[in-house]
Amino acid sequence: MLDDRKASILRAIVAEYIDTAQPVGSGHLARRAGVEVSPATIRNEMAALEREGYLAQPHTSAGRVPTEKGYRFFVDSLDAPGPLGPSQRQQVKQFFARAHGEIEQMLTETSHLLSDLTDHTAVVVGPHHDRATVRSVQLVLLASRVVLLVIVLSDGAVEKRTVELRADVGEERVAAAAAHLAGGLVGRVLSAVNDPSPATGDPVTDEIVSTALMGLRDSRDDESDQVFVGGAARTARAFDAVKTVRSVLELLEQQLVVVSLLHDVLDRGLSVAIGTETGLEPLAECAVVVAPYNVEGERAGTIGILGPTRMNYSQALAAVATVSQRLGKTLAEG
Repeated sequence: MLDDRKASILRAIVAEYIDTAQPVGSGHLARRAGVEVSPATIRNEMAALEREGYLAQPHTSAGRVPTEKGYRFFVDSLDAPGPLGPSQRQQVKQFFARAHGEIEQMLTETSHLLSDLTDHTAVVVGPHHDRATVRSVQLVLLASRVVLLVIVLSDGAVEKRTVELRADVGEERVAAAAAHLAGGLVGRVLSAVNDPSPATGDPVTDEIVSTALMGLRDSRDDESDQVFVGGAARTARAFDAVKTVRSVLELLEQQLVVVSLLHDVLDRGLSVAIGTETGLEPLAECAVVVAPYNVEGERAGTIGILGPTRMNYSQALAAVATVSQRLGKTLAEG
């Protein structure tokens, strides 16, 4: 534990370094508002913080920069996410006021919104639909032997499957099959849609129903988490080393790794993972800020941002918290 003076000086150094990206010296820090001790005292405390692993000195006679331990102390000492500025709040409000349509498009645009708010790379993991309930079921006759199955889920997703039949059918049979499917599926959890529906008594209608269910089950077997990345190009501006930029961009292309990373951070009870806390070597100089988004009280997916350890954590936490709440609400409203 740090005493109050060391803690105050450390927070001031981290905040200054985040603002300027320059090593912080004792003389400059003494002039900062809220630091009311002499430069000599600050130097002594900075030396102590360096010995304890909170600060590092890039080279002799330079100021100090935060270490991973220093950033962790700073993040843990934040009372709550800082508020978004008025223009950012307006940007979020306007975005979700017009956010409608296909869920994939909405999540893509949400990743770009979050990237714009933070100036970092944003990641949105789409809902895993197996936990969602069915809101509505429709069948649309596209051709004499081709039917489109449309299922609207409680998390806002729309499942579409094209089903090929073995014989010609008409609108009346398709409507009957749709009504039968709706009666058996609406209100049920999608993952429980495995058992065959009771027969209607009409062989043609039953054929449409069973073929539609088979197509839905087959497509779900191949389903994996969808990942939407916004502002990947911002990674190039965040780091000086080309090797770091290349490593981070390559990692962002690995969908399973990204999903596992965000889930792992949340499962450890964290909202921020810094450097080695991510468990991934390419992210040794990065920080990840994450939050789940919930639909009808259930965790539907995850959003996060990825940037350098020298990020504005208060703003990043505020942006992620605000966008996750609005996204969950929008999906719940359908």
